[in-house]
Amino acid sequence: MPDSTPSPSMHSLRAGYSALVLGASGAIGQAFVTHLQADPRCASVTALSRQGKPGFDLRDPTSLEQLGLALAEQGPFQLVLDATGALMLNGHRPEKRLDDLNAQGLLDAMTVNAIGPALLLKQLLPRLASGERVIWAKLSARVGSIADNRKGGWYGYRASKAALNMLLQTAAIEIVRRRPLAVIAALQPGTVRSALSQPFVGEQALDPLESASRLLRVLDGLEPTGRAQFVDHAGEAIPW
Repeated sequence: MPDSTPSPSMHSLRAGYSALVLGASGAIGQAFVTHLQADPRCASVTALSRQGKPGFDLRDPTSLEQLGLALAEQGPFQLVLDATGALMLNGHRPEKRLDDLNAQGLLDAMTVNAIGPALLLKQLLPRLASGERVIWAKLSARVGSIADNRKGGWYGYRASKAALNMLLQTAAIEIVRRRPLAVIAALQPGTVRSALSQPFVGEQALDPLESASRLLRVLDGLEPTGRAQFVDHAGEAIPW
């Protein structure tokens, strides 16, 4: 790991906290795992991905149920980071115009970016610790902000991230009734160099380790509000 990207320590969580990273095979997911493994306050990091064991498929609700069962004896977790999601599906680039829309593409985006993560939350919420500060954070995207949409385009990705944000906000209102110390966050990681973003970004993109480090620091500083918080890697709030 470059010296310029030190691993943050999650001081807001109790010493010996346990972390779960979903989507750990992606660029940011891998970076989260690297940082958490270097945090002396973190007792364990469980890293899961579609290819891992146990694996899961966001398009297959049965596999998500099986994942919940497989993790029944693990945890409880004080930190869950969901780094799943996809920009291009089945080789299709984001739509630029209404003429580019097709039903299957929109359904795929909703399934992978909104429905699948919501079902993951449903299945794994019982593994989130109670009676103490906990964090559930999900990678979202600034383009999912309805208020911030100034350029248009990217119909399916924008709509699926907006749907994700609504699902997360609705879940947060329910979660904090039993876990009032819970922090629920939708995260904008910045433009990060990854397989997902490679066709669309240049050298100005953030290194995944840098993005993940910033996001962990932001999460460490968030206070429970009784609602989900939509924030970027610099800690700035994003309008829903």
